[in-house]
Amino acid sequence: MADKEPKRGPKVPVPLPNYQRGPISWLLVGLLLMLMISTLMRMQRVQELTYSPEFLDHVRAGHVKSVVIHEGKGKIIGEFDPKFVSEGEPVRFEVSVSEVLKDETLLPLLVSQRVEVKIQKPDIWTPLLWNLLPFVLLIALIYFFFIRNIRTGGGMLMNFGRSKHRVQGKNTKKTFDDVAGIEEAKEEVAEIIEFLKNPKKFQKIGGRIPRGVLLVGPPGCGKTLLAKAIAGEADVPFFSIAGSDFVEMFVGVGASRVRDLFRQAKENSPCIIFLDEIDAIGRKRGPGFVSGGHDEREQTLNAILVEMDGFDTNDQVIVIAATNRADILDHALTRPGRFDRQVVVPLPDLKGRMKILQIHARRVKCGPDVDFERLARGTPMFSGAELEALINEAAISASMQNKDYVEMSDLEEARDKVRWGRAKRSRVIDEYDKRLTAYHEAGHALVQSLLPDADPLHKVSIIPRGPMGGATFALPEKDRLYYSKRFCLAQLQICFAGRIAVKMVFNDIDSGAYSDIRQATALARQMVTEWGMGEEVGPVYYGADGTDSYFYGPIGAEYSQRTAELIDREVKKLLDDAYAKAEELIVQHREALNRLAEALLKYETLDAEEVKLIISGGKLEKPTVSDLLSMEQKKFPSSSKEQDWKD
Repeated sequence: MADKEPKRGPKVPVPLPNYQRGPISWLLVGLLLMLMISTLMRMQRVQELTYSPEFLDHVRAGHVKSVVIHEGKGKIIGEFDPKFVSEGEPVRFEVSVSEVLKDETLLPLLVSQRVEVKIQKPDIWTPLLWNLLPFVLLIALIYFFFIRNIRTGGGMLMNFGRSKHRVQGKNTKKTFDDVAGIEEAKEEVAEIIEFLKNPKKFQKIGGRIPRGVLLVGPPGCGKTLLAKAIAGEADVPFFSIAGSDFVEMFVGVGASRVRDLFRQAKENSPCIIFLDEIDAIGRKRGPGFVSGGHDEREQTLNAILVEMDGFDTNDQVIVIAATNRADILDHALTRPGRFDRQVVVPLPDLKGRMKILQIHARRVKCGPDVDFERLARGTPMFSGAELEALINEAAISASMQNKDYVEMSDLEEARDKVRWGRAKRSRVIDEYDKRLTAYHEAGHALVQSLLPDADPLHKVSIIPRGPMGGATFALPEKDRLYYSKRFCLAQLQICFAGRIAVKMVFNDIDSGAYSDIRQATALARQMVTEWGMGEEVGPVYYGADGTDSYFYGPIGAEYSQRTAELIDREVKKLLDDAYAKAEELIVQHREALNRLAEALLKYETLDAEEVKLIISGGKLEKPTVSDLLSMEQKKFPSSSKEQDWKD
């Protein structure tokens, strides 16, 4: 399969770029042309002659070929015969004389010497036009850069108050078929589409559609995609702008852009205005140090509030905003009459992740072994953007390996790469450190396989990936909406299993368990202070409450020092109990730990079935990494290599 050349698609002609010149470009072109003309005029040198005796002597000698007598200017412009001009000397000459017309012998002399004579009558328009040309250019410049821009509202200094929105027409390609994993959010915004399509249906009864819809959710969950799908389903224009585009270095520009955006939206109604990352301008107003009374951000926010209040009942303009920080938005922005409808766009569940993967897999060729349900189970807490990146990374990896389609191994490698980083296979690791990592990961894998309350093991690897020297991956059977105490205690035991295995084998401890200890401590403290799982503390909430921290800064703990000591004692008790249970479990299965570590040193990566086989005492038969490398080398005989080298 590696010898096959990748298939190439039909050759698509590349469209020619469409260049458009603005007023500055035309001005530069005009200046360049004037510079070229003046340079050419300088190159045509003219010899200054006196009327008498130089000019008359040249005429009598027969050196003059032709002359032009300018009666109005009182001068003669002519050309010498090239036969009588030395190399490098000018061919043209000019005679400045006021008594040209008074000399009656000049014309007979020129005729007798067979000189071409042309008499130029006085011209009053050419000098007048040349004198008026600077004023005409100045007026044209003022018109181009000031008057014309005032009329159109664009251009250099006059476009600061213009909105920087992007408009997508009625032929928006995104529909609800491209959105998956947020079915409840799609159902909630369906009435907006119905209002944009058939407003009389609501006006007949007297109902008022929400003027503003706030999409709230973590980054990458599809808030912008959902807004585009609404516009595509309703078949209306879509005005898109980010919150940061309103704020400039000039005070008042943001408010001007808000007014311009809403004015254009009303002119193109029915339509949708989409304000992405509205928390950039919609933060709470207050006496804190974050913003002052005359801040540019506050003026922009006030303009949005006023414009949303200015909608009539019949205005078919829906404002959709997206943010992942709804807790810091100003209350005037989220009150009824403005953004009075909040739609939560959560992380997709198992079924949603499978649909998202299938949607993004339409544009790639997938092999017969691809199992999207298994892949969706192995991607808990993945957002839609991460799932799209996963499919794209798998397609890139398959293309680099000259495959005809994407295989399941490519998708699993892409999943690990998106979440934890690229595998560092080329890193040279000391043998002692490699054994240390093998026993550490073997401890995690052993305890996770033996505990019934933990998530099932997916695979374990000692290949460095990102900041980790190795990793143990779980494969949840379902999405967890709630965390039971037994599951949390099992997670604490898994966290300490790596440290216990290393201490038991090497009689020493290292810093490799830093992230495990930190994760276990955070989980235990959350169990005690937030979830009420402590025996002594009980069901009392002692977590941090930062609702007023925006105005007054961070608030300290709202409990006594005695309660803090009680919480610390409870957390320590949970951690100590989990450590002791994990140590007891590893001691009972010490031989299985050794077999797992040796298998990791030999194969580097083991899946769940292989780990189960090794724990039960079975023997694993599969090619090692060195065996795979030697098999690849055998595909190319030494003779062919020598011949290629000689060629």
